[in-house]
Amino acid sequence: MLDLMKLARQMQGISQHLSLEAAAAQERVAAARRLLAIAAPRQGELVASAETWGDRAPFTAAQPTESLQLRAAVATAPEAHTVLATDGSQISPSHHEIAYCYLINVGRVVLHYGQSRFPLLDSLPEVVYRAEDLYLSRQWGISTEEWMGHRRTVAEAIVLAELGEAVHDSSMAPGSGPEPVPVLALVDGSLIYWFLEALPGEARDRILPPILDAWERLRRKNIPLVGYLSASRSGEAMNFLRFAACPFLQPDCQTYCGSSSRDGQTPPAAGDRAPCGGFLPLRDATFWATELAPGQRSPFWRSTASILELYAEHRVYFCYLNVGPEVARVEVPQWVMADEALCKMALSMVLTQVQKGYGYPVALAEAHNQAVVKGGDRSRFFALLEQEMIRAGLKNVGTSYKEARKRGSIA
Repeated sequence: MLDLMKLARQMQGISQHLSLEAAAAQERVAAARRLLAIAAPRQGELVASAETWGDRAPFTAAQPTESLQLRAAVATAPEAHTVLATDGSQISPSHHEIAYCYLINVGRVVLHYGQSRFPLLDSLPEVVYRAEDLYLSRQWGISTEEWMGHRRTVAEAIVLAELGEAVHDSSMAPGSGPEPVPVLALVDGSLIYWFLEALPGEARDRILPPILDAWERLRRKNIPLVGYLSASRSGEAMNFLRFAACPFLQPDCQTYCGSSSRDGQTPPAAGDRAPCGGFLPLRDATFWATELAPGQRSPFWRSTASILELYAEHRVYFCYLNVGPEVARVEVPQWVMADEALCKMALSMVLTQVQKGYGYPVALAEAHNQAVVKGGDRSRFFALLEQEMIRAGLKNVGTSYKEARKRGSIA
């Protein structure tokens, strides 16, 4: 039980710390703005330098593909359009439950605007219980709980592709209308799966190819894919400015600044700060919040995350979009970025989704609501499982004594 009286005594220290941090953040933003002014006329030179020396940098720096001075207005979506979204949730496995298994639940949402068509709001559950599925990841040193999360990511991508194909095929059917309406496929979170970098190659091959295949299915139907990141903590764009701040003839970080921060965000110890890190740690979203008016986007950037070398034509680009309540990071695959009209349409539908959702894309919020497994759902799931086990003739069906005691505590 939380002791609020003891907690209240710590609040003053937190508020003082946050006030100091807010003042320091303003100074970092001012420093970054000065660097941006220096980098803008040297953009081509700095991009070439980043391409040459980026592999020797201890940080990941994205490369701008448009003018650093670009502040583009994003139009609202046309009246008739369709938005698809998926999101996932799960019931994690536990040895204290009546059976060691887990459940993945993928919420599906299809919202039609200006078309007099019914929406789709439902979920697809999948129970994983076979030993070869539960313990497959152990050979790579990956826990069942972690592997469950990876499988959920794959399931979300595949279901999204299935929705896209179904919507596209229905729009092309006879009598569906004079002209197909634009369609957007939305994903909650990043399209860059950073966690794959730490996985063994054999395990990674079980995760990434099905996801990229699902993206390819959307590409063939000309349905743009967008990853929407609220409250992004990324600093990839700001790290590019470190090349403008480098005082050396060549930005060879390993030679000149080998002891600097390894992640490009956390400042090194006092007296050990790299000369290019005077404005760190500064998040991209914090900076662009001071640069963009509502409805405007930043230039697009090409992410240089090492895992993207495996993405082929699905390499990820991103920009920052001021949606009003916040500045969100919006990611698209390379094939969306290459089609200017498709990319503009995708951004317009994203902005309209946020406006309809009062600060967050309504399709993503609904997909989450469809996917989430509540406490009552969990109880009913295990009740159904218990009934099936008893029907099958199994005996001594029940939770562990520890779990039963926790649920019926007398404290």
